Amino acid sequence: MKSHTRREFLRNSVLVGGTLALGPAASSVAQQPTGASNAAKMCIARWKGDTADMKALATKLTEQAVATIGGMGQFVKSGNVVWVKPNIGWDKAPEFAANTNPDVVATVIKLCFEAGAKQVKVGDYTCNDARSTYANSGIEAAAKAAGADVVFLDKSRFKETEIGGQKLKTWPVYPEIIESDVVINVPIVKHHGGATMTACMKNYMGVIGGQRGKWHQDFPGCLTDITAFMKPPVCIVDAIRILTANGPQGGNLDDVKQLNTVAAGTDIVALDAFCAELLGLKPAELHYVAAAEKAGLGSIDYRSSNLKEIEVTA
Repeated sequence: MKSHTRREFLRNSVLVGGTLALGPAASSVAQQPTGASNAAKMCIARWKGDTADMKALATKLTEQAVATIGGMGQFVKSGNVVWVKPNIGWDKAPEFAANTNPDVVATVIKLCFEAGAKQVKVGDYTCNDARSTYANSGIEAAAKAAGADVVFLDKSRFKETEIGGQKLKTWPVYPEIIESDVVINVPIVKHHGGATMTACMKNYMGVIGGQRGKWHQDFPGCLTDITAFMKPPVCIVDAIRILTANGPQGGNLDDVKQLNTVAAGTDIVALDAFCAELLGLKPAELHYVAAAEKAGLGSIDYRSSNLKEIEVTA
């Protein structure tokens, strides 16, 4: 479905017993863009300049990574309403690498507006208290300064939604997110005690409500189904700092590794494979990444795709 027809589709969708009748194909927030033929499918941008100015570092890495895959205009069109979905799960300051870097988020917002977005919303379904988490993560202030609307997800507003997956037939999803024209996934790379890693696919748990603990019983099936439902047009990965142990919450600076890297791409499986390697994991042994590749959602072998690795300096 093209992004400019998404709202019309939603208005005309059939409601069955209060459930929004959307299947995986229909629920796509935006289809993969055709894009410029010379644009990379995935970019890994690494900082090679002075590390004193962390804001400038994060901003330039994000800008260059997105530019290398064709620019934000490949995904966001004039008049679009965009939902930027960081990881804002934990009441931790940015240096603990528990949430997405606020300067990466702010840069994504800026790029969306430059591409013609009418409105940009930022929000996540937090694990800790939302008010404290949004503030302490630095994302609330950074998003507002960039012109975005910061949205606190209301637990009562999640609606049982047709997912149409193998494991998930229906599940409560936050309607304001999937009603947006484009959803941009902006995760951080972290160790996760239950799923081994949280990055792109796992970040979609922030769009769902209900008894999320049940997903721990079958992460491969659940994460594959929600990814197929969301059909991500682009993901932008924050690896400025990564959390290497005791995730997803962290809290010990000894577990944080500074990599000064941002990756962007249109293949969510490829990006998660790259993220796995950053944590010293073998991507094919990460069960939900392997399941997503088997389901046709992308390729673990990201190096064989149209990958471009760049070095960014001041």
